[in-house]
Amino acid sequence: MKLTHGVDGDASELDPPSINPFVHDVKFSLSDKIKIGLMSVTVFPVRVLLTAFVMLLAWPFAFAASLGRSEGAVEPQSCWRRLVDVCLRVLMRSLWFCTGFHWVRVKGTPAPPSQVPILTMAPHSTYFDAIPVTMTMSSIVTKLESMSIPVWGTLISYIRPVLVFRTDQDSRRKTVEEIKRRAHSSGQWPQIMIFPEGTCTNRSGVIRFKPGAFIPGLPVQPVVLRYPNKLDTVTWTWQGPGAAKIFWLTLCQLHNSIEIEYLPVYTPSEEEKSDPALFANNVRQVMAKALQLPLTDLTLEDLQLSLSQGPLCIVRNSSLLAFNRHICRLGLRAKTTDPELAQQASRARKLWEDRLGLDDFALHLGLPHSDTLSKIHKLFDKRGDGKIDVRQYVIALSAVCRLSRPMATLKLAFEMYETHREDEDSVLEDTDVVAVLEAMLGVSDQDFSELLKAAQPEPTGKITY
Repeated sequence: MKLTHGVDGDASELDPPSINPFVHDVKFSLSDKIKIGLMSVTVFPVRVLLTAFVMLLAWPFAFAASLGRSEGAVEPQSCWRRLVDVCLRVLMRSLWFCTGFHWVRVKGTPAPPSQVPILTMAPHSTYFDAIPVTMTMSSIVTKLESMSIPVWGTLISYIRPVLVFRTDQDSRRKTVEEIKRRAHSSGQWPQIMIFPEGTCTNRSGVIRFKPGAFIPGLPVQPVVLRYPNKLDTVTWTWQGPGAAKIFWLTLCQLHNSIEIEYLPVYTPSEEEKSDPALFANNVRQVMAKALQLPLTDLTLEDLQLSLSQGPLCIVRNSSLLAFNRHICRLGLRAKTTDPELAQQASRARKLWEDRLGLDDFALHLGLPHSDTLSKIHKLFDKRGDGKIDVRQYVIALSAVCRLSRPMATLKLAFEMYETHREDEDSVLEDTDVVAVLEAMLGVSDQDFSELLKAAQPEPTGKITY
């Protein structure tokens, strides 16, 4: 595969290899270790007890306020509901005080729900991002399973969340429709606080936003979060300390800092209203500038690729990251199954070394011409003549869809490239093996000579599966 950076054409490029927003490594000095040891046997137990006590104290208020509620309508704020709301805000602030967040610095002016129904928060890096949620009692988008968490689930229920049903294939559409319904209620519903990144990162960059918060086409208020602590114990991402360890380390700090900044309200243009992706990207740029962080063109869907491990791990500068993004946009990854890959491999084998231009490639996939399809085609244009070997496309598709099964992809590649059989083993020329590995790893111009030597007891120029 041809390694091409910046093929998106929308001011977004693949990240430098040094940036991986899904990894967090905490480094402790000797003094840090001594302090954590002392805090673990003194302050930590007290904080845990106080935190549990405050949560249990808040539960009856949230439970009482949730009784008799209608799922599809919001009740008027009666006197007793206002009293419950004030009590819960005080208790939640006490909860965070007990965890070491003694002061919460707030910059900027929050806009009222009648003016701005949606708050977009970034970067999302920890479960302590719940602090601004509890301070404003805004609704959030959360999975249904969160509601079953003892005590905490009742507190979440109080803020009227937009629930995501993972078992429902139509859940994404229903979630967007519910966000639109609430956003167009002229402030009757609470503000919806959305983390458009869709996952936790290490705050090294702002990853690509999901468009859900921007589909209504209404003004949004960007809100940026900072944790200006000398030792970063709060970050909870995909590779690094787990939830329990983060909780322990954070409560073992004398003081934890958080800064919440409300940026000016962003009102979309007519073009942005009709293009949620453009709207999302422009808001992302505003937030990244305020945070002084780079834009990182990775998404939640790229997560597995960027963290892959094993004998055929995906390197950080792999063009498979761009390829994965493009096939997700076309909906190809979601519908790619083992039988579908086998069928595509069979069709590609019949083409043999026939190279396809963009028109033939679109016809081969049964897809209309699009900018995204053109970018996919360009990734495999190794000779720069506007034509590709479709077998390499099938290999890359298998690699990203079957990340944990590289041998299945390798076997599929041998079936497409084999020239003849010897004792029922597939045989490939050295040059074909190199082409297969480049497509599997999303790299180009790599030196595989040592690997080829190791795979051949005698230098025959041919390698069996």
